[in-house]
Amino acid sequence: MKNLARLALFFSLSFAVLLLFAAALRFLHIRIDGIRLLPPQPRMMLYDFIAAARWALPLAVYGSLLSGLSYAARLNAGFLGRRRRLSAPPVMICLGVLVLVFTGGISLGLERLGDMAPIRDTARPLGEAGMLLTRSDTAIVLLREPGESLGPRVAAIPGRPLLYQEQPLGPNNTIIGLPPVPFREENPWFLRSAAIDLSLTGRQFEARLREGFPPFFIYAGALVFLLVSLGFILKLSNWPLANLFLGCLAFRGILALETFLNAPEIQDLFASFLGDRFPLPLSRTVPLIFCFFGILVNLYTFLVFLAKRQNDEEEI
Repeated sequence: MKNLARLALFFSLSFAVLLLFAAALRFLHIRIDGIRLLPPQPRMMLYDFIAAARWALPLAVYGSLLSGLSYAARLNAGFLGRRRRLSAPPVMICLGVLVLVFTGGISLGLERLGDMAPIRDTARPLGEAGMLLTRSDTAIVLLREPGESLGPRVAAIPGRPLLYQEQPLGPNNTIIGLPPVPFREENPWFLRSAAIDLSLTGRQFEARLREGFPPFFIYAGALVFLLVSLGFILKLSNWPLANLFLGCLAFRGILALETFLNAPEIQDLFASFLGDRFPLPLSRTVPLIFCFFGILVNLYTFLVFLAKRQNDEEEI
């Protein structure tokens, strides 16, 4: 019981740290992207915070489950001092219940927070007169402050001479959309793809919560069941760091699988394939697939456990 309490405390701290850290970074990213847009648009800090927290919630779920499973595996292996045996079912139940409680409570809190009246704030645009903006092969030089979206400008368009627009309005002028301020470089592809998948997972949580608590907990519970079933990966070898790396790859694969199954094209395929064959709502298809894979993984783990136990008895 003491070991489960330690695991629950470690998981709770991991969840809170990951959620707060990821939400802060995402909030900063959203604010910077808002400042880069020209002309600047009034922003709502509350909505930006809610969007950042919703994006960070799936990351906290995946990351805290991975760290919790790794902590339980290291306890069993004796890497944290004296060996403290924790069987798989209590670990899965403990982590599953905690993550569902945290995810449901935070999602509901964000939903209620979104009903509050936000306060608009206007950020000062970056740069000054003479700023050069580029997009593909088109370049625009703003001759006044960037906040004056209809101020004079010089545009360089491929295949055409330099175009001076004292005011980009009127029958002989074309309004050229201003590119964002070149404030930062693009992230690597694998980081951008992971950020997109996390954002889509956050939208799934939000959509299921709007349908009600039962659809939300069915979807989140099936996903958590599949994730905690992969705890055996963190016990494959005697090198905890290698096991953790394999666990990260496995969790990244589940995140990609979740995005794939929730794609509109795949949902249409499910709808056309199932049709009237099964009395199952389309929203229950993805959780059912998660549960199916989770059962297969647990069955494999149980068979491996029986095989090892039989070998140990034969050696004795």
